Amino acid sequence: MSERLPLSVAIVVKNEERWLPGCLESVRFAEDIVVVDSGSADSTVQIAEAFGCRVFAEEWKGFGPQKNSAVDKCLHDWVLNLDADERIPETTRQTIERILAAPDADAYRFPRKNHLGGKWIPHSDWWPDPQVRLFDRRRGRFRFTVHASWQTGGTLKAADAPIDHYSYDNYAHMLRKLDDYSTQTARELFESGKRAGPLSPLKHGLGMFFKIYLLKQGFRDGLDGLVISVIKAGGSFFKYAKLLEMQRNNEGGSTGR
Repeated sequence: MSERLPLSVAIVVKNEERWLPGCLESVRFAEDIVVVDSGSADSTVQIAEAFGCRVFAEEWKGFGPQKNSAVDKCLHDWVLNLDADERIPETTRQTIERILAAPDADAYRFPRKNHLGGKWIPHSDWWPDPQVRLFDRRRGRFRFTVHASWQTGGTLKAADAPIDHYSYDNYAHMLRKLDDYSTQTARELFESGKRAGPLSPLKHGLGMFFKIYLLKQGFRDGLDGLVISVIKAGGSFFKYAKLLEMQRNNEGGSTGR
């Protein structure tokens, strides 16, 4: 591409050598790419540097603080926030270009196409999975919460162009991520003052399965939908089970609702 867009891309990473090249290749149209690494033991940093990114090494501070740190380092006010396993298709690049030429909002939400083993999953709460990804950084911040969603102080509009998300290689990959993510989210809940009761893991686990498999029509995705529903339920169960464990270890077993 002859001309790059006056846009910064913010990516937080750790051990993403497999996914990062595809992500960076899809955003070559941006003038500025910021990568904040939290201690990768693989070639993630070298890959980012080879692409010409501005790379910063920082200890993990939690989802919200880490993403805010990346945004603060951007050179442009308009920022595209991505995960390393996300990709910007050409049609979506064109949409971003049109938005930047004449913005009519302060932040834009994109539908996200989630893939399992390279296969797009159209149900199971995996589509359209709207995500705020493009925003004027002067008009918001990432919340210091588990999902680190962007909160704009201005207007928000939907963009009719998808982002590709290569979520998981296979079921085993989903299980590994479940353990890691449930630990991180339980820790952030605990540190934010949230507390769980004895029945919280079961209540949230069953509620999540009902939501994904029935309300979000996971049954229409066949075996994939069933596995996604079970693993999402397991993630919710273990998030609260680990929160209870933290309460027991740090507060002598006191619990809440």
